[in-house]
Amino acid sequence: MTARANIWVWCARVAWALLPVTMGTAIADALDGWSSASAAVGAALLWLVWVAGLIALFVPRPWGLTLLRITAPCAIVCAILTLSSTSARAAVAAIAGSVVAAALVLSWPVATANANALAYGDERRVPLRTPTPLLLGPIPIAVAVVALGLVSGPLLIAAGPVVLGVIVTVVGVPVALMVARSLNTLSRRWIVFVPAGIALVDPLTLVDPVLVRREQIVSLHRLTSTGLPSEALDLRLGTLAGGLAMELSEPVMFGRRRGRANAEMLRPTTVAVAVPHVDAVVELASRRRIATG
Repeated sequence: MTARANIWVWCARVAWALLPVTMGTAIADALDGWSSASAAVGAALLWLVWVAGLIALFVPRPWGLTLLRITAPCAIVCAILTLSSTSARAAVAAIAGSVVAAALVLSWPVATANANALAYGDERRVPLRTPTPLLLGPIPIAVAVVALGLVSGPLLIAAGPVVLGVIVTVVGVPVALMVARSLNTLSRRWIVFVPAGIALVDPLTLVDPVLVRREQIVSLHRLTSTGLPSEALDLRLGTLAGGLAMELSEPVMFGRRRGRANAEMLRPTTVAVAVPHVDAVVELASRRRIATG
């Protein structure tokens, strides 16, 4: 990781660590109108979310990115929900603090740190862009399902309807974990630079990781406006920004997913993916003695 990226990661850690300061007054005012039991459970859940995010930042792991992608938006939602219960000053501090923290913890340097925490030897993992169509609906809905599934039951139990709370917990927690597992797939999509060349790891679109040897790569370059040839394999899933094309000297076998159980075997000579910073990836490829253009 570069020095600049490392500074960004530490800024994310500091911003998240300061959330009890920036959001504390607003959250306390919002919980003040709740019953003592509900307020205690609500506060405990918030502290658990904060600690979980802190662990994910200080002990980076691929699953930690999924955790951050769930907890960071929830912090913003919690800050917004305090608007009617606290002073304008406290609400602004809470919203500003949560937005800054979320922007930092969801950044590319943090995603890269989590991806490379378990990298082997000389390999370097570069996270792929999250598909834009998923960001516009399915992912926010999935995050809401996970959050509501985990917290609704305990809050209902504390509020009084114990039987309903138990039912919601029994149903909601397994559903939340199942959805979180699906979200975790998005955190394990990488283009991996290894000594032999490049491995494409994308459980969302590929049946298995595919290794492309260095000598098979004619050029790794930014995808131009001319688009892709008809026989190309496009793994961007509707993401237009950050297009990266890999031109091959010979066809390479890829197992493209078609639904959950089916797959299609393809042998393209051009493969396209989407990454957050194309120029940085191309520069990394050049340092790895991979042909770029």
